[in-house]
Amino acid sequence: MTRLTRFVRTTAFKLSLLYIAVFTVMSGVLVVYVSESTDNLMSEQVVQAVDSELKGLSDVYVRGGIRDLVETIDDRTQHPDASLYLLVDFAGNALVGNIARLPTVVLEEADGGLRRVRYTLLGQGTEDVERQAMVRTFELRGGFRLLVGRDLGDQLRFSNLLANALRLWLVVVVVMAAITWLFVSRRVMKRIDDISASSRMIMDGDLTERLSLAGTNDEFDRLAVNLNDMLDRIELLMQSMKDVTDNIAHDLKTPLTRLQTRVETALRDAKGEDGYRSALESTLHETDHLLRIFNALLRIARIESMAPGSVMEPADMNRLVAEIAELYEPLIEDEGGRLETDAPDNLEAVCNRDLISQVLVNLIENALKYGRPADGALVLRLTGEEKQGRVMLSVSDNGPGIPEKDHERVMDRFVRLEESRSEPGTGLGLSLVKAVARLHGGDLRFKNEDPGLCARIDLTPVSHDSVRSGDGEERSGRTEQPNGN
Repeated sequence: MTRLTRFVRTTAFKLSLLYIAVFTVMSGVLVVYVSESTDNLMSEQVVQAVDSELKGLSDVYVRGGIRDLVETIDDRTQHPDASLYLLVDFAGNALVGNIARLPTVVLEEADGGLRRVRYTLLGQGTEDVERQAMVRTFELRGGFRLLVGRDLGDQLRFSNLLANALRLWLVVVVVMAAITWLFVSRRVMKRIDDISASSRMIMDGDLTERLSLAGTNDEFDRLAVNLNDMLDRIELLMQSMKDVTDNIAHDLKTPLTRLQTRVETALRDAKGEDGYRSALESTLHETDHLLRIFNALLRIARIESMAPGSVMEPADMNRLVAEIAELYEPLIEDEGGRLETDAPDNLEAVCNRDLISQVLVNLIENALKYGRPADGALVLRLTGEEKQGRVMLSVSDNGPGIPEKDHERVMDRFVRLEESRSEPGTGLGLSLVKAVARLHGGDLRFKNEDPGLCARIDLTPVSHDSVRSGDGEERSGRTEQPNGN
């Protein structure tokens, strides 16, 4: 009973009932329409045939009188077909015809109206077989009455044939619907049961479980693919959370330990105002480092929570590259390097200008820290171009580059390829760049060059017919500094 109730409540069962009802009604309407149309057509043909017979016999009576009419009717009755004839005198005695019996009221009401009557045919042993016909009765001069009609046997047989076809069709529809329901319900229920079982295992904590694919590329396979991608993403996020937790513990333990040690040392050994001031300054330096870490994490979280396309507007990338170059060129030249830029005029992209400025700043800061060549001067190249329907912004250096196996890992939070962690930074700069790129529908990609490394993000270009608002306005405020690389 529970299994039956479960099947009755399934969508497959309800859809099957709906399909049965729809196909039954449609089939019934179609067959009824065809039946009625055919019946009307055949009735019109009967009427035309009867009227034609009447006209011909009337002409015979007018030309030759009652004798020629009797001979003509007698001759026509010798050729059996669907036509019916009966001629009676004023007393009701049959003179000629092929009708053995019919209701007397038909001959009494000789008004020429079309009637549907029951009759028996004369001769050939058919006097006891009652039939149906469509007849007209007219009164002639001299008290004679003439009946002309058409047997409806063929029409009735055709109507019965259609009725039987309708009943057979309805039975076939119901049987096929039942077979289809059994097939669909079993297949659909099996797929749903598989999804439910996999979901239950995932809910129990097995994040490696995935939904099975039938390989048919149907809607269930597409749903399973999307859910598996979502589960991959969830598993990745869970693993990232674990890694972040481990990295936070590692990165914060050292400054917090130093902070505690300095405070304890100051309380124990510091002498006079200078000693306490030095301890407070060291403590302030460590707290600033901790605050930079937490601010970077909060900003990445805010960026990842933003809806794609939010606060986006057309922006001039040529101008943005020039502003960033103007900010960093003196710094790079002071360190003996040089900064090259290359961005064509009218290069525009739909983006959040402040976030893209932060991306370029982070990539340049990262190149300044880790992109210096072993020999020679540092050369940074900041470029922009439109390629394959996307606007590409890239920062290149001539340093040692990054091993290709670490291209993906270096974008994770708190990942620093410099294992000693002696360089200042938090390991969050590239994570922020990756979050901004994903917000803009793009990616952060690395490519090793000879020599150096190229970091690139892609943005959506501004179409020529879009409304370019605000591109020519002066923007106030300085470019935001990186939140730690």
